[in-house]
Amino acid sequence: MKITFFDSQQKLDDYAASLIAETISSRKKPVLGLATGSTPIGIYKNLVQKHQRGELSFREVTTYNLDEYAGLTAAHHQSYAYFMNHHLFQHVDLPPQNRHIPNGTAADLLEECQEYDRMIAAQPIDLQLLGIGHNGHIGFNEPASGLTGATHVVDLQEETLQANARFFTSIDEVPKRAITMGVGAILKAKTILLVVRGADKAAIVKQALTGPITTHCPASLLQTHANVVVLLDQEAGRELLADEPSLLNMAHS
Repeated sequence: MKITFFDSQQKLDDYAASLIAETISSRKKPVLGLATGSTPIGIYKNLVQKHQRGELSFREVTTYNLDEYAGLTAAHHQSYAYFMNHHLFQHVDLPPQNRHIPNGTAADLLEECQEYDRMIAAQPIDLQLLGIGHNGHIGFNEPASGLTGATHVVDLQEETLQANARFFTSIDEVPKRAITMGVGAILKAKTILLVVRGADKAAIVKQALTGPITTHCPASLLQTHANVVVLLDQEAGRELLADEPSLLNMAHS
């Protein structure tokens, strides 16, 4: 696991985007796993700028998003399909048929999950972009006594509903279920790029990266992966650095 710290959001976004761009440029048919939320917005903006400058093409790229709310149409302004279109897809030359996001309004959600896994198995993910929830979830894999490896429908925990309520008029509007790529599918990615920012994530970052490996902190399972790249701003990494000051030698400033 390689951990790098950044003293500004712009530097972190630039570095993350450069890693994704390198993955795209170094493969004939690159496959990316994508994430939503506030964390990757600056990264996507940077990738769009690279494309607009003629430095990067998405014509041969295939993407798979981690998750989608159950019950929201792609046109809903809080769906992850809408988010991806707004922040990335409509600004680059990624073919529509190469963009994959779970269908939260599918008539048969179980079949939707199984088909998603079949597609990923046929096109293994080269680089998976991840964030981390305050409770240690990755994708929408919530803390539990056991975790599902395959793509599945999950009931969102109260902490996750509270965290996502800021995007809706009220917490009552936050969907209670979601389709999420399973931990097993996430861990099959050749490279995992974990990006975390903010002091409010400092405790869970330390727990996930240095604590015991447990399904009660799903992100801790990343410790079992052979190629994880972790990018932290200094606030997100402050508890980690307090206990492991030697890590500061890897800082990127």
